[in-house]
Parts: sequence; structure tokens; C-alpha cells
Amino acid sequence: MALKATIYKADLNIANMDVHQYGDYQLTMALHPSETIERLMVRILAFARYADEALEFTKDLFETDEPALWQKDLTGQLINWIEVGCPDEDKVKKASARCQQVAVVAYGSNVDDWYKRSSKLKTLKNVQVWKLSTATTEAIQQLCERTMQLQLNVMDGEWTLIGDQAQAVIEWEQLQ
Repeated sequence: MALKATIYKADLNIANMDVHQYGDYQLTMALHPSETIERLMVRILAFARYADEALEFTKDLFETDEPALWQKDLTGQLINWIEVGCPDEDKVKKASARCQQVAVVAYGSNVDDWYKRSSKLKTLKNVQVWKLSTATTEAIQQLCERTMQLQLNVMDGEWTLIGDQAQAVIEWEQLQ
């Protein structure tokens, strides 16, 4: 019998004073049996960076042609395509031809090598690549619970994610 996904829920409150964006989002995510808590929490950060009511989590580990998150307009056209991790550059290139905006939120010890080898990415004008520090991904795992209350504060470029038991400073580096 196949293992089933575990459901996680997060109430995410965002107060981004840098761009005057404020919102409350009720997120429901499935943790695939092969997925780590680290990746689950990175998906929450990816949502927070591009937060919008129309932004949705997808079945990316079940459906290989889908990203971690996407946003569609009212006609069903893709607007935003957001990958998490170090995706295949051909997949990102294909997405950049289909969407207005493509983003990659990369994490892990292989990010720098992956980005150096991804020469096609550097030619794509509508692609952003963000790198999360190892300290960040270690800290955000401490905030994970099956039901989470999370507060994200952004001020003067500093991101702080606060949970019930701990908080994490989020360190972003824009590679592209």
C-alpha cells in the first residue's frame, strides 16, 4: 500500500512594510512522503515572497510538469510559475515561454554549483532566482507544526518569520 501525503495547515499573516503589503492567508499543503519538512517550509516562504490570493500550491511532486506554486488569471492563463529547489533548467526555460514571471527559490548545499551549470537560466529575462541560506532553512524547520500560526514581518529588507515556539530570520540572496 502506498504512503499517503500528510496535510499541513498554516495561517500566515504577512506585514511587509517595505512594499505596504498586508494580508492573511490560510494555506493547506500536502507533504508528500518523499518530501522533507525543509522543502515544505521553503514552499511557505516562496508563497510569502509572491503572496497573492490567486497563488496556489500544486501537485508538483506528483505531476512533474507543474511547479511548486502557480498563479493563473481569470481565463486560466499562467501568470506566475514558482519552482522550489534546484529544478532542471529546461523546465524553467519552458515555463518562461508560457508565463509572465518565473521564479526559483533555491536552497541546499548544491545551489551555487547548480546555478553555475545553469547557463540557459541566465539568458531568460522573466526569471528570478533566489537563494535561501542554510541557516534559514534550518531555522524555519523549527517552526513547523501540523497546524501553524505564522507571522511574517518585513522591514528595511529584513524578513522575520515568527511561530508559536520560535522565530527565524530569513536570509535571501538574489542570484538573478
